[in-house]
Amino acid sequence: MPLSMVSDGEEFLIKKINGKEEVRRFLENLGFVAGAQVSLVSKISGNLIVQIKDSRVAISREMAQKIIV
Repeated sequence: MPLSMVSDGEEFLIKKINGKEEVRRFLENLGFVAGAQVSLVSKISGNLIVQIKDSRVAISREMAQKIIV
């Protein structure tokens, strides 16, 4: 299931990252790698704030759809 479809406060393990190589590399630099634990903090006007590796990151809904949990 894509990260964009999860509920606030739930924790998930990332299974895989879809998309072009440049998108996957960008997300990897932010800490979104297979096996990492991620939780959704909130959704604000289509964008998501997620907690990953002791930091909060804001990503767009389009980016969140490429992250499979």
